[in-house]
Amino acid sequence: MRRIAMRERSDWRATAERYGFRFHTIDGEPYWDETACYAFTLAQIEDDIETPTAELHAMALDLVGDVVANEGLMRRLAIPEPFRDWIADSWRAREPHLYGRMDFSYDGNGPAKLLELNYDTPTALYEAAFFQWVWLEEQIACGALAQGVDQYNLIQENLIDAFATIARALPEPLYLSAASDSDEDQGTIAYLDDCARQAGLATRRIAIEDIGLAADGRFTDLDDHPIEALFKLYPLEFMFGEAFGKALPGSRCQLIEPPWKAILSNKGILPLLWEKYPDHPNLLPSFFHDGGSLPKGWVRKPLLSREGANIELHRESGDWLRTDGPYVDGPFVRQQFHPLPQFDGRHALVGSWVVGDRASGIGMRDDATPITRDSSHFVPHIIE
Repeated sequence: MRRIAMRERSDWRATAERYGFRFHTIDGEPYWDETACYAFTLAQIEDDIETPTAELHAMALDLVGDVVANEGLMRRLAIPEPFRDWIADSWRAREPHLYGRMDFSYDGNGPAKLLELNYDTPTALYEAAFFQWVWLEEQIACGALAQGVDQYNLIQENLIDAFATIARALPEPLYLSAASDSDEDQGTIAYLDDCARQAGLATRRIAIEDIGLAADGRFTDLDDHPIEALFKLYPLEFMFGEAFGKALPGSRCQLIEPPWKAILSNKGILPLLWEKYPDHPNLLPSFFHDGGSLPKGWVRKPLLSREGANIELHRESGDWLRTDGPYVDGPFVRQQFHPLPQFDGRHALVGSWVVGDRASGIGMRDDATPITRDSSHFVPHIIE
Protein backbone atom coordinates (compact mmCIF):
# COMPACT_ATOMS: atom_id res chain seq x y z
CA MET A 1 0.00 0.00 0.00
CA ARG A 2 1.32 3.41 -0.91
CA ARG A 3 0.20 6.95 -1.75
CA ILE A 4 1.15 8.00 -5.27
CA ALA A 5 1.25 11.62 -6.47
CA MET A 6 -1.01 12.18 -9.50
CA ARG A 7 -1.71 15.07 -11.85
CA GLU A 8 -5.21 16.47 -11.61
CA ARG A 9 -7.41 16.36 -14.67
CA SER A 10 -7.69 19.93 -15.89
CA ASP A 11 -11.46 19.61 -16.21
CA TRP A 12 -12.26 17.49 -13.16
CA ARG A 13 -14.49 20.15 -11.59
CA ALA A 14 -16.54 20.47 -14.77
CA THR A 15 -16.70 16.67 -14.97
CA ALA A 16 -17.91 16.52 -11.36
CA GLU A 17 -20.61 19.09 -12.03
CA ARG A 18 -21.70 17.27 -15.17
CA TYR A 19 -22.18 14.06 -13.19
CA GLY A 20 -24.03 15.78 -10.34
CA PHE A 21 -21.12 15.70 -7.87
CA ARG A 22 -21.82 19.18 -6.48
CA PHE A 23 -20.21 18.67 -3.08
CA HIS A 24 -16.70 18.12 -4.52
CA THR A 25 -15.62 21.30 -2.69
CA ILE A 26 -16.69 22.10 0.89
CA ASP A 27 -16.29 25.60 2.38
CA GLY A 28 -13.88 26.52 -0.41
CA GLU A 29 -11.62 23.53 0.27
CA PRO A 30 -11.40 20.43 -1.95
CA TYR A 31 -13.25 17.40 -0.65
CA TRP A 32 -12.49 15.31 -3.74
CA ASP A 33 -8.68 15.13 -4.03
CA GLU A 34 -7.07 13.57 -7.10
CA THR A 35 -3.59 15.00 -6.55
CA ALA A 36 -2.82 11.49 -5.29
CA CYS A 37 -4.21 7.99 -5.23
CA TYR A 38 -3.76 5.06 -2.86
CA ALA A 39 -2.33 1.92 -4.47
CA PHE A 40 -2.91 -1.60 -3.16
CA THR A 41 -1.85 -5.05 -4.24
CA LEU A 42 -4.55 -7.57 -5.04
CA ALA A 43 -3.53 -9.67 -2.03
CA GLN A 44 -3.90 -6.68 0.29
CA ILE A 45 -7.41 -6.07 -1.00
CA GLU A 46 -8.58 -9.68 -0.99
CA ASP A 47 -6.87 -10.98 2.15
CA ASP A 48 -6.63 -7.94 4.41
CA ILE A 49 -9.78 -5.95 3.58
CA GLU A 50 -12.40 -7.92 1.63
CA THR A 51 -12.24 -11.15 3.65
CA PRO A 52 -12.25 -9.48 7.10
CA THR A 53 -15.09 -7.18 6.02
CA ALA A 54 -17.27 -10.16 5.16
CA GLU A 55 -16.36 -11.92 8.41
CA LEU A 56 -16.96 -8.87 10.62
CA HIS A 57 -20.27 -8.21 8.89
CA ALA A 58 -21.45 -11.74 9.71
CA MET A 59 -20.27 -11.31 13.32
CA ALA A 60 -22.13 -8.01 13.64
CA LEU A 61 -25.36 -9.50 12.28
CA ASP A 62 -25.07 -12.37 14.74
CA LEU A 63 -24.76 -9.85 17.55
CA VAL A 64 -28.01 -8.10 16.56
CA GLY A 65 -29.89 -11.25 17.56
CA ASP A 66 -28.25 -11.15 20.98
CA VAL A 67 -29.16 -7.50 21.53
CA VAL A 68 -32.83 -7.69 20.53
CA ALA A 69 -33.30 -10.62 22.93
CA ASN A 70 -31.76 -8.76 25.87
CA GLU A 71 -33.45 -5.72 27.41
CA GLY A 72 -30.27 -4.93 29.34
CA LEU A 73 -28.23 -4.66 26.15
CA MET A 74 -30.87 -2.41 24.60
CA ARG A 75 -30.52 -0.16 27.65
CA ARG A 76 -26.71 -0.34 27.41
CA LEU A 77 -26.95 1.02 23.88
CA ALA A 78 -29.20 3.86 25.11
CA ILE A 79 -32.01 2.83 22.73
CA PRO A 80 -35.19 4.56 23.94
CA GLU A 81 -37.69 2.15 25.47
CA PRO A 82 -40.65 3.08 23.19
CA PHE A 83 -38.69 1.86 20.15
CA ARG A 84 -37.18 -1.37 21.47
CA ASP A 85 -40.00 -3.74 20.49
CA TRP A 86 -40.24 -2.07 17.07
CA ILE A 87 -36.51 -2.60 16.50
CA ALA A 88 -36.66 -6.20 17.73
CA ASP A 89 -39.67 -6.97 15.53
CA SER A 90 -37.89 -5.58 12.47
CA TRP A 91 -35.00 -7.97 13.11
CA ARG A 92 -37.23 -10.97 13.70
CA ALA A 93 -39.03 -10.17 10.44
CA ARG A 94 -35.59 -9.89 8.75
CA GLU A 95 -36.60 -6.61 7.15
CA PRO A 96 -34.17 -6.07 4.26
CA HIS A 97 -31.23 -3.71 4.43
CA LEU A 98 -29.19 -2.01 1.73
CA TYR A 99 -25.67 -1.04 2.72
CA GLY A 100 -23.13 -0.10 5.38
CA ARG A 101 -19.53 1.01 5.73
CA MET A 102 -16.78 -0.19 8.05
CA ASP A 103 -13.87 2.12 8.83
CA PHE A 104 -10.45 0.51 9.17
CA SER A 105 -6.97 1.55 10.14
CA TYR A 106 -4.69 -0.31 7.70
CA ASP A 107 -1.17 0.40 6.49
CA GLY A 108 -0.65 -2.53 4.11
CA ASN A 109 0.92 -4.74 6.76
CA GLY A 110 -0.82 -6.90 9.31
CA PRO A 111 -4.53 -7.10 9.98
CA ALA A 112 -6.82 -4.14 9.34
CA LYS A 113 -8.27 -2.85 12.61
CA LEU A 114 -11.97 -1.99 12.81
CA LEU A 115 -12.52 1.51 14.16
CA GLU A 116 -16.30 1.68 13.78
CA LEU A 117 -19.39 0.67 11.82
CA ASN A 118 -21.48 3.16 9.86
CA TYR A 119 -24.59 1.13 9.17
CA ASP A 120 -27.55 3.52 9.26
CA THR A 121 -26.67 6.59 7.16
CA PRO A 122 -23.16 5.98 5.78
CA THR A 123 -21.87 8.77 3.56
CA ALA A 124 -19.11 8.98 0.92
CA LEU A 125 -21.11 6.49 -1.16
CA TYR A 126 -21.47 8.29 -4.49
CA GLU A 127 -17.81 9.20 -4.68
CA ALA A 128 -16.75 5.64 -3.77
CA ALA A 129 -19.22 3.82 -6.00
CA PHE A 130 -19.26 6.06 -9.05
CA PHE A 131 -16.97 9.07 -9.29
CA GLN A 132 -13.71 7.34 -8.43
CA TRP A 133 -14.53 4.79 -11.14
CA VAL A 134 -14.99 7.65 -13.63
CA TRP A 135 -11.59 8.95 -12.52
CA LEU A 136 -10.00 5.53 -13.08
CA GLU A 137 -11.39 5.14 -16.59
CA GLU A 138 -10.33 8.64 -17.63
CA GLN A 139 -6.84 8.25 -16.16
CA ILE A 140 -6.36 5.00 -18.07
CA ALA A 141 -7.74 6.57 -21.27
CA CYS A 142 -5.28 9.49 -21.13
CA GLY A 143 -2.31 7.25 -20.26
CA ALA A 144 -1.79 8.54 -16.72
CA LEU A 145 -2.47 4.99 -15.51
CA ALA A 146 -1.47 1.82 -17.33
CA GLN A 147 -3.92 -0.48 -19.05
CA GLY A 148 -4.93 -3.25 -16.66
CA VAL A 149 -4.86 -1.10 -13.52
CA ASP A 150 -8.00 -1.95 -11.56
CA GLN A 151 -10.03 -0.77 -8.59
CA TYR A 152 -11.79 -2.67 -5.80
CA ASN A 153 -15.22 -1.38 -6.65
CA LEU A 154 -18.33 -3.53 -7.13
CA ILE A 155 -20.43 -1.10 -5.14
CA GLN A 156 -22.75 0.16 -7.87
CA GLU A 157 -23.57 -3.20 -9.42
CA ASN A 158 -24.17 -4.67 -5.96
CA LEU A 159 -26.42 -1.73 -5.05
CA ILE A 160 -28.56 -2.42 -8.10
CA ASP A 161 -28.68 -6.13 -7.23
CA ALA A 162 -29.57 -5.33 -3.62
CA PHE A 163 -32.37 -2.99 -4.70
CA ALA A 164 -33.71 -5.72 -6.98
CA THR A 165 -33.77 -8.12 -4.01
CA ILE A 166 -35.38 -5.52 -1.74
CA ALA A 167 -38.03 -4.84 -4.37
CA ARG A 168 -39.49 -8.31 -3.85
CA ALA A 169 -40.35 -7.47 -0.24
CA LEU A 170 -41.10 -3.76 -0.52
CA PRO A 171 -44.30 -1.86 -1.32
CA GLU A 172 -43.90 0.66 -4.12
CA PRO A 173 -43.20 3.42 -4.75
CA LEU A 174 -40.04 3.69 -2.68
CA TYR A 175 -39.64 7.24 -1.39
CA LEU A 176 -36.09 8.52 -0.97
CA SER A 177 -35.55 11.31 1.51
CA ALA A 178 -32.89 13.52 3.05
CA ALA A 179 -32.61 17.05 4.44
CA SER A 180 -33.18 19.58 1.65
CA ASP A 181 -30.31 21.85 2.73
CA SER A 182 -27.55 19.19 2.46
CA ASP A 183 -25.91 19.04 -0.98
CA GLU A 184 -24.08 15.86 0.02
CA ASP A 185 -27.20 14.06 1.23
CA GLN A 186 -29.29 15.22 -1.72
CA GLY A 187 -26.55 14.08 -4.11
CA THR A 188 -26.41 10.70 -2.40
CA ILE A 189 -30.15 10.04 -2.62
CA ALA A 190 -30.18 11.20 -6.26
CA TYR A 191 -27.55 8.54 -6.95
CA LEU A 192 -29.42 5.87 -5.00
CA ASP A 193 -32.63 6.85 -6.79
CA ASP A 194 -30.91 6.10 -10.09
CA CYS A 195 -29.66 2.73 -8.82
CA ALA A 196 -33.14 1.82 -7.56
CA ARG A 197 -34.71 2.71 -10.91
CA GLN A 198 -32.11 0.59 -12.72
CA ALA A 199 -33.27 -2.28 -10.48
CA GLY A 200 -36.83 -1.75 -11.66
CA LEU A 201 -38.23 0.03 -8.60
CA ALA A 202 -40.75 2.84 -8.90
CA THR A 203 -39.37 5.74 -6.84
CA ARG A 204 -40.24 9.23 -5.63
CA ARG A 205 -38.15 11.87 -3.86
CA ILE A 206 -39.20 13.97 -0.90
CA ALA A 207 -37.33 16.20 1.56
CA ILE A 208 -37.36 14.78 5.06
CA GLU A 209 -38.95 17.97 6.41
CA ASP A 210 -41.83 17.68 3.90
CA ILE A 211 -43.05 14.32 5.20
CA GLY A 212 -46.42 14.68 6.89
CA LEU A 213 -48.33 12.65 9.46
CA ALA A 214 -51.97 11.71 8.86
CA ALA A 215 -54.61 11.28 11.54
CA ASP A 216 -54.37 7.49 11.21
CA GLY A 217 -50.64 7.57 12.10
CA ARG A 218 -49.31 7.09 8.57
CA PHE A 219 -46.58 9.20 7.05
CA THR A 220 -47.65 11.10 3.92
CA ASP A 221 -46.16 12.97 0.99
CA LEU A 222 -47.05 16.51 -0.10
CA ASP A 223 -50.15 15.17 -1.87
CA ASP A 224 -51.27 13.34 1.27
CA HIS A 225 -50.50 9.94 -0.25
CA PRO A 226 -49.38 7.36 2.35
CA ILE A 227 -45.66 6.55 2.39
CA GLU A 228 -45.35 2.78 2.80
CA ALA A 229 -41.64 2.43 1.95
CA LEU A 230 -39.01 5.03 2.76
CA PHE A 231 -35.26 5.22 2.26
CA LYS A 232 -34.19 7.91 4.71
CA LEU A 233 -30.71 9.39 4.72
CA TYR A 234 -31.50 10.74 8.14
CA PRO A 235 -30.29 9.17 11.41
CA LEU A 236 -32.70 7.01 13.33
CA GLU A 237 -31.54 8.48 16.63
CA PHE A 238 -32.52 11.96 15.37
CA MET A 239 -35.96 10.58 14.56
CA PHE A 240 -36.27 9.05 18.02
CA GLY A 241 -35.95 12.48 19.59
CA GLU A 242 -38.33 14.35 17.30
CA ALA A 243 -42.09 14.82 17.57
CA PHE A 244 -42.92 12.68 14.53
CA GLY A 245 -40.58 9.98 15.78
CA LYS A 246 -43.20 8.77 18.23
CA ALA A 247 -45.29 7.69 15.23
CA LEU A 248 -42.61 5.41 13.76
CA PRO A 249 -43.66 2.10 15.38
CA GLY A 250 -47.28 2.47 14.27
CA SER A 251 -46.71 4.14 10.91
CA ARG A 252 -46.88 0.95 8.81
CA CYS A 253 -43.91 2.37 6.87
CA GLN A 254 -41.05 0.05 5.95
CA LEU A 255 -37.73 1.82 6.36
CA ILE A 256 -34.47 1.44 4.51
CA GLU A 257 -32.31 1.21 6.51
CA PRO A 258 -34.56 -0.96 8.75
CA PRO A 259 -34.99 -0.18 12.47
CA TRP A 260 -32.59 -2.97 13.52
CA LYS A 261 -29.75 -0.99 11.96
CA ALA A 262 -30.01 1.30 15.01
CA ILE A 263 -28.07 -1.42 16.85
CA LEU A 264 -25.21 -1.59 14.37
CA SER A 265 -24.90 2.18 13.87
CA ASN A 266 -24.35 2.56 17.62
CA LYS A 267 -20.72 2.60 18.77
CA GLY A 268 -21.75 0.47 21.70
CA ILE A 269 -21.51 -2.39 19.22
CA LEU A 270 -17.70 -2.12 19.53
CA PRO A 271 -17.41 -3.29 23.16
CA LEU A 272 -20.11 -5.90 22.52
CA LEU A 273 -18.12 -7.30 19.60
CA TRP A 274 -14.95 -7.35 21.71
CA GLU A 275 -16.78 -9.10 24.53
CA LYS A 276 -18.13 -11.79 22.21
CA TYR A 277 -15.01 -12.18 20.06
CA PRO A 278 -12.07 -11.27 22.33
CA ASP A 279 -8.65 -11.10 20.68
CA HIS A 280 -10.10 -11.25 17.17
CA PRO A 281 -7.28 -9.98 14.91
CA ASN A 282 -9.42 -7.27 13.30
CA LEU A 283 -10.93 -5.91 16.53
CA LEU A 284 -9.50 -3.46 19.04
CA PRO A 285 -10.11 -3.76 22.80
CA SER A 286 -13.21 -1.67 23.47
CA PHE A 287 -15.30 -1.03 26.58
CA PHE A 288 -18.19 1.07 27.71
CA HIS A 289 -16.76 4.15 29.37
CA ASP A 290 -17.64 2.99 32.88
CA GLY A 291 -15.89 -0.38 32.65
CA GLY A 292 -12.83 -2.28 31.44
CA SER A 293 -9.21 -1.23 31.45
CA LEU A 294 -7.12 0.07 28.59
CA PRO A 295 -3.48 1.07 28.25
CA LYS A 296 -2.55 4.74 28.21
CA GLY A 297 -3.46 5.10 24.56
CA TRP A 298 -7.22 5.20 23.98
CA VAL A 299 -10.00 6.97 22.11
CA ARG A 300 -13.29 8.01 23.67
CA LYS A 301 -16.31 8.11 21.34
CA PRO A 302 -19.96 8.99 21.99
CA LEU A 303 -22.33 6.13 21.19
CA LEU A 304 -24.04 8.15 18.49
CA SER A 305 -21.51 10.71 17.21
CA ARG A 306 -20.96 11.33 13.50
CA GLU A 307 -18.32 12.87 11.25
CA GLY A 308 -15.58 12.75 13.92
CA ALA A 309 -17.52 14.92 16.39
CA ASN A 310 -16.74 14.88 20.14
CA ILE A 311 -13.86 12.43 19.82
CA GLU A 312 -11.22 12.48 22.54
CA LEU A 313 -7.93 10.82 21.59
CA HIS A 314 -5.21 10.06 24.15
CA ARG A 315 -1.87 8.81 22.88
CA GLU A 316 0.44 6.61 24.92
CA SER A 317 2.86 9.55 25.11
CA GLY A 318 0.30 11.42 27.19
CA ASP A 319 -0.68 14.08 24.66
CA TRP A 320 -4.28 14.25 23.55
CA LEU A 321 -6.60 15.69 20.94
CA ARG A 322 -10.29 16.57 21.17
CA THR A 323 -12.90 17.58 18.60
CA ASP A 324 -15.98 19.69 19.22
CA GLY A 325 -19.56 18.77 18.41
CA PRO A 326 -23.08 18.35 19.70
CA TYR A 327 -22.64 14.98 21.45
CA VAL A 328 -21.16 16.27 24.71
CA ASP A 329 -23.45 14.36 27.08
CA GLY A 330 -22.53 10.85 25.98
CA PRO A 331 -22.78 8.03 26.88
CA PHE A 332 -19.39 6.97 25.58
CA VAL A 333 -17.22 4.00 24.69
CA ARG A 334 -13.45 3.75 24.91
CA GLN A 335 -11.39 1.94 22.31
CA GLN A 336 -7.69 1.16 22.32
CA PHE A 337 -5.86 3.81 20.31
CA HIS A 338 -4.61 2.45 17.01
CA PRO A 339 -3.15 5.25 14.88
CA LEU A 340 -4.12 5.77 11.28
CA PRO A 341 -1.12 5.24 9.01
CA GLN A 342 0.51 8.35 7.61
CA PHE A 343 1.42 8.81 3.95
CA ASP A 344 2.98 12.12 2.92
CA GLY A 345 1.72 13.66 6.16
CA ARG A 346 -1.87 12.52 5.59
CA HIS A 347 -3.66 10.15 7.98
CA ALA A 348 -5.40 7.53 5.83
CA LEU A 349 -8.68 5.75 6.61
CA VAL A 350 -10.08 2.79 4.66
CA GLY A 351 -13.87 2.81 4.28
CA SER A 352 -14.94 -0.72 3.34
CA TRP A 353 -18.43 -1.03 1.88
CA VAL A 354 -20.92 -3.82 2.47
CA VAL A 355 -23.91 -3.91 0.10
CA GLY A 356 -26.65 -6.36 0.95
CA ASP A 357 -24.42 -8.86 2.71
CA ARG A 358 -21.47 -8.63 0.30
CA ALA A 359 -18.14 -6.89 0.78
CA SER A 360 -18.17 -4.60 -2.25
CA GLY A 361 -15.39 -2.02 -2.44
CA ILE A 362 -13.52 0.73 -0.65
CA GLY A 363 -13.27 4.49 -0.47
CA MET A 364 -10.24 6.25 0.99
CA ARG A 365 -10.37 9.33 3.21
CA ASP A 366 -7.35 11.20 4.50
CA ASP A 367 -6.76 14.17 6.76
CA ALA A 368 -3.93 16.29 8.10
CA THR A 369 -5.06 15.31 11.62
CA PRO A 370 -5.44 11.85 13.23
CA ILE A 371 -9.26 12.23 13.40
CA THR A 372 -11.25 11.80 10.21
CA ARG A 373 -13.83 14.59 9.95
CA ASP A 374 -16.48 15.77 7.49
CA SER A 375 -13.83 18.00 5.89
CA SER A 376 -11.36 15.13 5.29
CA HIS A 377 -10.43 14.52 1.66
CA PHE A 378 -11.74 11.68 -0.45
CA VAL A 379 -8.85 10.19 -2.45
CA PRO A 380 -9.31 7.57 -5.21
CA HIS A 381 -7.53 4.22 -5.14
CA ILE A 382 -6.18 1.59 -7.52
CA ILE A 383 -5.10 -2.04 -7.50
CA GLU A 384 -1.67 -2.30 -9.08
